[in-house]
Amino acid sequence: MAADANTPTELLLVDDEATLREPLAEYLTRQGFVVREAESAAAARSELTNWSPDLVLLDIMMPGEDGLSLCRHLVEAKHLPVILLTAKDEAMDRIVGLEIGADDYVPKPFEPRELVARIRSVLRRASREATTPGDDDAFVYSFEGWELDPLKRRLTDPEGALIAISTAEFRLLKALVDHPRQVLDRDRLLDMVQGREAHLFDRAVDNQVSRLRRKIEVDSRNPELIQTVRGGGYRLAADVARITRPDR
Repeated sequence: MAADANTPTELLLVDDEATLREPLAEYLTRQGFVVREAESAAAARSELTNWSPDLVLLDIMMPGEDGLSLCRHLVEAKHLPVILLTAKDEAMDRIVGLEIGADDYVPKPFEPRELVARIRSVLRRASREATTPGDDDAFVYSFEGWELDPLKRRLTDPEGALIAISTAEFRLLKALVDHPRQVLDRDRLLDMVQGREAHLFDRAVDNQVSRLRRKIEVDSRNPELIQTVRGGGYRLAADVARITRPDR
């Protein structure tokens, strides 16, 4: 992984189509990136055994393990930024990919210059998340007995049990606890959660809310914590306290 601004950005390009993968790798190399290639999810996992790139470019449709399964592993276990490379008719897969934490998608065929712009945009956002100083290092959020640790990205229920959440679910909950009792419309949530200028995936936000409700609500069909505001969006109907991290 690139250590600083003077170190070339390292990419892993995962695509089973050599006719796309190889010329794209050459183009990205000419743009100053260091690129490793993998023709399958298995090959990608092998590459990642002793190496961590700055970003993964990931095709969805591949033989064997598909890109969505690998994407979940990359964002939840490796915490790597991911841009999906998708066919035009894979709209549902794109939505699922965004739900499980992919940072962006680029439909095939695409203009390589656009892909480079998307890569740099995602990396800027990842850099801000990693380097922005503030309360995330010192506090955890507490609401209605729940605790969200933004540094470790862990959610615990009122009994202290650890609740597994995806990267996308974490980002959504973080946005809500940062703005308790405020109405956040879908466009704003999408931008906060995905970090991208797009208005095609309101449904992705709705699905993420539904998934999160099933984990933190007593009755997800009659939510009390994450409320829907008709015509407006969503709000966290709870007071949020920031408490000093127990290891501080």
